[in-house]
Amino acid sequence: MSLLVIFIVLAAALMHATWNALVKGAEDRLMVLGLIALGHMAPGLVILAFTGLPRTASYTYIIASTVIHWGYYWCLNVAYRSGDLSVAYPIARGIAPVLVALGAQVWIGEVLPIMAWIGILAVSFGIGILSFAGTGARTPSAGMAPALLTGLTIAAYSLADGVGVRVSGNALAYIALLFAAEAIVAGFIFSTRMDRLRALPARTILLGFAGGVVSSAAYALVLFAKTLAPLGAVSALRETSVIFAALIGVIWLKEAPVSNRLAAACIVAFGIVVLGVAT
Repeated sequence: MSLLVIFIVLAAALMHATWNALVKGAEDRLMVLGLIALGHMAPGLVILAFTGLPRTASYTYIIASTVIHWGYYWCLNVAYRSGDLSVAYPIARGIAPVLVALGAQVWIGEVLPIMAWIGILAVSFGIGILSFAGTGARTPSAGMAPALLTGLTIAAYSLADGVGVRVSGNALAYIALLFAAEAIVAGFIFSTRMDRLRALPARTILLGFAGGVVSSAAYALVLFAKTLAPLGAVSALRETSVIFAALIGVIWLKEAPVSNRLAAACIVAFGIVVLGVAT
């Protein structure tokens, strides 16, 4: 895997962990998720005006990804209602790399070398340790179910978009149309809840929308990386975001215990190094 791809995905990981922290720290997470969807839509529409539409072969994947993202937002909201950021987030991200790598191998015949699989499994294993190391009184076992479902939706949309962006003929046009389609999600959330939106402080609205712009930039970088490297490898490398989430969780949100979570994050880092060398 080239240094360019590694840098792109690491930057996306930091950005992704940041917007998840914004959601976790919000008082009304559903409204913030709606604002994040708007933050996706706005740059998508602007970019689409310059790029035009992608090939029609990619439309099926855009529709599938939009529907899956709908489920992803719902699961994420429930997961953060039940558990700490530095627990729910790693669980959700931890199962995705293995599922994406397996799905890519079965679906599009993308076979990874043994060392790459070792790196992917190390990442997921470290994330698993990270999640269970943080489990405590504030993280009931029932909260793990929506986090696991979130992980399944992550793997599903990662595969759909990984294939869709490759058949689109124009990666930027695919990304723009995908983000513009977030208008459906925002419309669903706000259509019957405008009173809750009006009740939000201006600062929260601004942060939510900004979080969406950051999130869209992060995912755009990941999709671009998927045109340059194997889907499973990119998905695993993206999960460096759990390290950033653990740091944000313990420093910003004051979540504990600290030592267990940071030590487990180092295991994830080891897996990432192996993965980077192998691919």
